[in-house]
Amino acid sequence: MTDRVDIAIVGGGMVGAALAVALAPLGLRIALIESQAPPASNPSWDERCIALNAASQRIVEGLGLWGDLSADAEPISSTHISERGRFGVARFSAAEADLPALGYNVPLRAIGAAFAASMAQVDGLQLLTPARLEHLQIGDDEAVLGLDLQGEARELRARLVVAADGARSTVRERLGIGADSRDYRQSAIVTAVRPKRAHNGVAYERFLPTGPIALLPKPDDEHGHACSLVWTLPSELAREKLALSDADFIAQAQDAFGERLGTFLALGRRNAHPLERVLSERLSAPRVLLVGNAAQSLHPVAAQGFNLGLRDVATLAEVLAGAGDPGAPALLADYEMRRQRDRARVSDFTDGLVRLFSNAVPGLRGLRHWGLLALDLAPPLRQAVLQQNLGYGSAAPRLARRPA
Repeated sequence: MTDRVDIAIVGGGMVGAALAVALAPLGLRIALIESQAPPASNPSWDERCIALNAASQRIVEGLGLWGDLSADAEPISSTHISERGRFGVARFSAAEADLPALGYNVPLRAIGAAFAASMAQVDGLQLLTPARLEHLQIGDDEAVLGLDLQGEARELRARLVVAADGARSTVRERLGIGADSRDYRQSAIVTAVRPKRAHNGVAYERFLPTGPIALLPKPDDEHGHACSLVWTLPSELAREKLALSDADFIAQAQDAFGERLGTFLALGRRNAHPLERVLSERLSAPRVLLVGNAAQSLHPVAAQGFNLGLRDVATLAEVLAGAGDPGAPALLADYEMRRQRDRARVSDFTDGLVRLFSNAVPGLRGLRHWGLLALDLAPPLRQAVLQQNLGYGSAAPRLARRPA
């Protein structure tokens, strides 16, 4: 079979799905190509969540999906950043940002369900899954994608290909676009805990020489309070922690985090994810654009990666609005120009945090201490970091902007 579409999105994860929804008002013919059917999941107190910052919440609201997500989203009213063994602390609050919340901790399940329901209503959208990209050929006016769709060969022609297929992007590799990779030799253990005390909407990040430990608020239920826990460790040490009994793991997590929320009373399921930074050398090629993790995959410190990908989506939807040829060279150059500064700021910010706080050098410990104090006391620096964490560190796409 041969089909023609305006845009082929390769990768149907959260960023690819968000793009399909964002492009719906433009009346384009779109194909979304995904290698795996989405896994079924049910609500649970320890389900995995992701933190949406204020700009991302505005994007989701602009896509018409916030009503579906708000019931599952736990507001983050303030943040508390500290380093073990030092008294310097940085705090940020929604009140000082004049916002109802700095962000929201939202279950991945709920985000996936909201995107899937919205995509089902998009006219002109083909969802091709499970499908694998076998070859990609770029011409002057269109790209030709050879697919394996449920074991059957299929050819798709598109005026623009958007790679949203993750850090190991097949599209990027097939086009020979290089990427700068940095293996942090760390893994993030992701789970949930039930603390004795209420979190009161506070998101905590505590830096240790082995890496940060973060607790983010989750909704309370009839069984008590709950927080997402993300513990970053050297990969070998993370494997050791995963092998511990629940009782031993929760005791060591308690020791790492401290007593700010009282005793940890229960532990959820544990998973570990290796961490690296992957930055594509460029964001475009003839008839192709890169978004999300295909463009940049970041360390999870400060929870910036998915939020950056949503700004990719909002910017691309803005660039494509009213465009005649979605793959025109001037349009691709415009997208790349608009995204470069935001991408560089966020990737340098997260990488700098990892290098500064995952280091036991004595001189750096003092620098970290005074840096946290400066964040709490110096208004210009506070505002710069606050705007960065809210998603407004660079010129924001229209979908992300605060209402006037």
